[in-house]
Amino acid sequence: MKNKQNDVILFDGVCNLCNGAVTFIIKRDRKNHFRFAALESDIGVLYLKKHNIDPEEVDSIVLIRGERAYVKASAALRIAQKLSGLWPLLYILIIIPKFISNTIYDYIARNRYKWFGKQESCMIPTEELRDKFLHK
Repeated sequence: MKNKQNDVILFDGVCNLCNGAVTFIIKRDRKNHFRFAALESDIGVLYLKKHNIDPEEVDSIVLIRGERAYVKASAALRIAQKLSGLWPLLYILIIIPKFISNTIYDYIARNRYKWFGKQESCMIPTEELRDKFLHK
């Protein structure tokens, strides 16, 4: 029997928008598909190094699926694809050229602290959500 491997979402742990996105994903992850780690955490840093991702270039969201890593709009659309409800329909937007979708993504990412604020430290999961978060 094949062992199910969870996708890992790396996120900016101090960003209010990113933390809100994590909460949004958890509520719609009915099949318990995703695990989470802050980019800034030890395990987040290990994943970034393993996939040769420069944290100076990608500082908001990374999706690790098997041996592949997806960043920016590509990651967000692949995450939506696994959510319950109508969210998987957003995956059709993958046909938009990356230079366009990532330009929009980068604009939001660049302004996320100004628009949504930031926390002093990374989010601490509640007891019932602790199993969804990776730690070393």
